Amino acid sequence: MSKLVTIGGHKVGRGEPVYIIGEIGINHNGDLDIAKRLISAAAHAGCTAVKFQKRTPELAVPPEQRNVMRETPWGLMTYMDYRYRVEFGEKEYAEIERHCKEMEIDWFVSVWDTEAINFMERFNPVCYKLPSASLTDFELIRACVAAGRPLILSSGMSTMEQIHAGMALVDPDNTVLCHSTSTYPCSPEELNLRMIETLSREFDCPIGYSGHETGLVTTVSAVVLGACLVERHITLDRAMWGSDQAASVEPGGLERLVKYIRVTEQAMGDGVKRVYESEMKGMKRLRKG
Repeated sequence: MSKLVTIGGHKVGRGEPVYIIGEIGINHNGDLDIAKRLISAAAHAGCTAVKFQKRTPELAVPPEQRNVMRETPWGLMTYMDYRYRVEFGEKEYAEIERHCKEMEIDWFVSVWDTEAINFMERFNPVCYKLPSASLTDFELIRACVAAGRPLILSSGMSTMEQIHAGMALVDPDNTVLCHSTSTYPCSPEELNLRMIETLSREFDCPIGYSGHETGLVTTVSAVVLGACLVERHITLDRAMWGSDQAASVEPGGLERLVKYIRVTEQAMGDGVKRVYESEMKGMKRLRKG
């Protein structure tokens, strides 16, 4: 059996309830009210946590992209100005922390640069997430490990060699590795859910699933295949502006997803064949001898 990792007050690993994350990311579009509504929706649905993304634009945006013009709901602006427009600061995260405590739900962020870690440390997050794009950023991985908090790694757009190289830098007793395909939205043919089983054989740590597909059934299937942690992007409306909205789950769908996962957990059993008390009456009536 793989190790258990504790995130907040929750144990993550085989035999434990699936740690379900509503990934808000930047689907709030820089609007704190939208962020709070998404937190409330995730808590109402029964998610364990919500997650945001934290970047330091001057560090995370490559120089060649900074002055590229972009159409946005706020007009035409440079990509750098757009990144600042949707980035929350200390005031917003303080309110997010307050609201999450009120809703009794964990919260944390994906960090895209080392300064983002320094910024987030003041909030004492339950863990950090390293996005797939940063799996080969060894400096950032080392900074996450140095923070001493549980770490969730996503493995989209990565080879097995790159996954092994990243995992060699972390503490497996304090790490959850997520299978992922970094296409938004991702077609079923490229989800490759059996990678959950492959990663379980390769690494002695809990394995999760970060999904970017449309629909719910494949995410539930990931749980059947052994995912101990599940992450899906969430939104108030998939028609909202933003690159992640189309691969996100609306509040009603999120409620169904959490319910389906919890029912699936109950149905998995322990693999030991037994005759249940509920079967006895039918057995006596239908069997001869």
